[in-house]
Amino acid sequence: MVEQKEQLYEGKAKKVFATSDPDLVIVDYKDDATAFNGLKKGTIVGKGVVNNKMSNYLMGLLAKEGIESHFVEELDDRRTLVKHVEIVPLEVIMRNVVAGSLSKRTGLPEGTLPSMPVLELYYKSDELGDPMINADHALAFGWATAEELKTIETMARKINDVLKNFFAGVGIDLVDFKIEFGRYKGKIILADEISPDTCRFWDSKTKEKLDKDRFRRDMGGVEGAYHEMMRRIGLKE
Repeated sequence: MVEQKEQLYEGKAKKVFATSDPDLVIVDYKDDATAFNGLKKGTIVGKGVVNNKMSNYLMGLLAKEGIESHFVEELDDRRTLVKHVEIVPLEVIMRNVVAGSLSKRTGLPEGTLPSMPVLELYYKSDELGDPMINADHALAFGWATAEELKTIETMARKINDVLKNFFAGVGIDLVDFKIEFGRYKGKIILADEISPDTCRFWDSKTKEKLDKDRFRRDMGGVEGAYHEMMRRIGLKE
């Protein structure tokens, strides 16, 4: 069993701790909530537990489909042992339905269905507000290699297919989601999390929002939405 050591990093939603194994770190999920690049702050009670358990479950699901991730072992309700990756400084967003910033940028109403899933790249920088970029930017500025970008796109589209089908089976539309990737021993693997913090989930029939948009838009019922997503996928708290 590895031993938890000093804190390496604290982000908006998680803390990361070193361990006695240099190849492994411990991620500790917080209840802190932020939106609009940290301009709005609050707390969603129990969020850390939901995000930890749900993300681990979904990464296990993806592993069965050949998608390698940083997940190693769930330690308790809030802490998970993961591979110590070097994060690629790109946020990858897959969009199956028009919502959020895509609606604002295009003028298309939320709920519009594109003819194909849309993949977007953003430069991971809190200071700059995570600006949208294209593959040329990533290559020109050394944020990823051509081979890495190809791997990331292939993995992101496969992840989308697997998750979209899974959530459809439990009455949820996977509207869009953000994922991140890391370098680990020469390979690109899935990292970060997959949760109501990083995905838009709509009830397939009612279109009720069951994700962080309830916090962003002051809709109320935030904790209930997170716990409902746990229930939908069959996880106990």
